[in-house]
Amino acid sequence: MDTSSWVTRVNEHITAILDNQRATLSHLGNDVTAFTDFAATMLAGGKRFRAQFCAMGYACGASEFPSSVWDVAAGLELFHAAALAHDDIMDKSDTRRGIPAAHRFFENGHRDSGWDGDSEHFGVSSALLFGDFLLALSDLAVARGFRDHADRDASFAARLEFDQMRLDVTAGQYLDIVEENAWPTVSPEASLGRAQTVLTYKSAKYSIEAPLVIGASLAGASDSIIASLREFAVPLGNAFQLRDDILGVFGDPAVTGKPVGDDLSEGKRTVLIALAMKQLSVAERGTLNASLGSSSLTETDIARIQTQLESTGARAAVETMIDEEFDRALSALERSELAPDNKASLRALAERVVVRSA
Repeated sequence: MDTSSWVTRVNEHITAILDNQRATLSHLGNDVTAFTDFAATMLAGGKRFRAQFCAMGYACGASEFPSSVWDVAAGLELFHAAALAHDDIMDKSDTRRGIPAAHRFFENGHRDSGWDGDSEHFGVSSALLFGDFLLALSDLAVARGFRDHADRDASFAARLEFDQMRLDVTAGQYLDIVEENAWPTVSPEASLGRAQTVLTYKSAKYSIEAPLVIGASLAGASDSIIASLREFAVPLGNAFQLRDDILGVFGDPAVTGKPVGDDLSEGKRTVLIALAMKQLSVAERGTLNASLGSSSLTETDIARIQTQLESTGARAAVETMIDEEFDRALSALERSELAPDNKASLRALAERVVVRSA
């Protein structure tokens, strides 16, 4: 399957959506079109994994791709961008994909323009609205796709999955910030299971399972095919997010577009951290807990924590978990009733999702 052409189609739809909104908002002046301009910059990058999995899901139930599929796939990418904008506010991230995070972009614009008031507060407020703007564009895209799709029952089934995805991500995001604050009341033994729940609901399900099932539902795929796709997607999504957790601590900033050890500065209570905590002494846990979430971490501090995560075996354990989840996903794929070409395409995309450096 020519997945590169799928990415091109989705990019074309995203560009058209942003161009249309720029024209719609232009009468309000240049201040408002900053939203569309920054959206175009932010959405210029990305691997379009969610769009590709949506198209893959559709290919498991139908052979011809109507325009409605690309509207829905573009809507998933717009939703992802919205989630990133809001996530960066909560995490106090400075960068995303090598450019300023949305709140920093608007903060810098306020400061550079010499406007009155607090630049940081303006940046956060603007980025909240910017994320909402992207959510609205996502809704417009998927609503058009569902409206124009010929099979009304299939559209309704896909819409239900899309709505459930949004609810899951919201709940998962909340659990993420709970973990960043509730850790003093959680035992090291319980923290691993809690971190795994966050991993699944904040990212894994919406990154792979939901796009696949939305696409398959839109194609009118059978219940058995959709069940097979879920069985494949959930462990693959877990492997995908576990890889992200490794990159968030050990990734190369030149590749990831984020500072080294960014998850440490943000205080992320990931599976990687939970595994390390179980192996540390009480005193060592106290030192690590005091470091996580600190905005003043130096390169030496980050290197010390990285060494700790490796010496406890936490990094190796996460790599093993990635391999195990990936194997579970591939085993489910092989057991499925999917056509051989669909299996091959899904396997190739799965490998790109898990074996990556950004």
